[in-house]
Amino acid sequence: MKRKVTLKQIAKELDVSISTVSKSLRDSPEISEETRLKVQAFAKLYNYKPNNIALSLKNRKTKTIGVIIPEIVHHFFSTVISGVESVANEYGYSVVVCLSNESFDKEVINMEMLANGSIDGFIMSLSKETQFKKDFHHINEVISQGMPVVMFDRITNEIFCDKVIIDDKQAAYEAVSYLIEKGRKQIALVTTADYVSVGKLRTDGYMKALADHDIAVNEKLIIRADDEIQCKQEVQKLLEQGAIDGVLAVNELYAVTIIKTANKMQIAVPEQLAVIAFTDGIISQYATPTITTVSQNGIKMGQTAAKMLIDRLEEEETEYSTAEQYTTEVIETNLIIRDSTN
Repeated sequence: MKRKVTLKQIAKELDVSISTVSKSLRDSPEISEETRLKVQAFAKLYNYKPNNIALSLKNRKTKTIGVIIPEIVHHFFSTVISGVESVANEYGYSVVVCLSNESFDKEVINMEMLANGSIDGFIMSLSKETQFKKDFHHINEVISQGMPVVMFDRITNEIFCDKVIIDDKQAAYEAVSYLIEKGRKQIALVTTADYVSVGKLRTDGYMKALADHDIAVNEKLIIRADDEIQCKQEVQKLLEQGAIDGVLAVNELYAVTIIKTANKMQIAVPEQLAVIAFTDGIISQYATPTITTVSQNGIKMGQTAAKMLIDRLEEEETEYSTAEQYTTEVIETNLIIRDSTN
């Protein structure tokens, strides 16, 4: 029977550091392929098995990341999770996903449950209710315990932590500008309440695009919908009045709702009504007509968030107290042109 060896023994035999051995066994890209293969072959030869329980106790780490998202129905959040998982697995971390269902209380419960020794750090997007309440005590408590947090998409500047976002204002600006270039002059915005960070920024981008093209802002064309039912009702009113010839929707479910409403009213898309949505998901690709979208690059956002969190977890312990000591990564967006605007 082959004798079992430790990380320290492998490092000594191969004349490398213990850290290099550990990273090689996790297939870390930081280590050259030659070294990784050499370490892995040696470990296999001598039947090396990591003692995960001892490792966890020694390092007080679970090698698990907690992800809290507001909802799963939108394609964007599922792509972010995919991005998080791909990077987490590469670095030997597991991922636990919880839904807040847009509830402040559920978000707090999720954080308290996971922070009680289950995970090492959080990646999260704030619920609507949390942003409405502007109560972030649960996040501050977790950070004060030394647990890093990375926010994405829906964030708050009241919390000092790393963040991953898109330029929501610029993305909305470019989408509305495209509609104007296609000859649309009466453009509606179907968005969320302004207390949701992305909703406010996208509204700002919409208004700036109109102003820069000398089109007066009509507040009646800005719909702040809580769900698809309200979206349908408000858009139907505008269509009945003949008040709009273009729409920018905050997500693809709203966009599909708008197109279905127009179809029932025998209003042709895109001939009479052009539609653009945020999030390039499966719905947009297979809807009739297919929907022009702002791609938020959710996978890249998730990958970036996971890398930022893991970097924090694996760096030397450092005290952070000011915004300047954290990073905000801005992920590029792009407009994917399809049939709903052509």
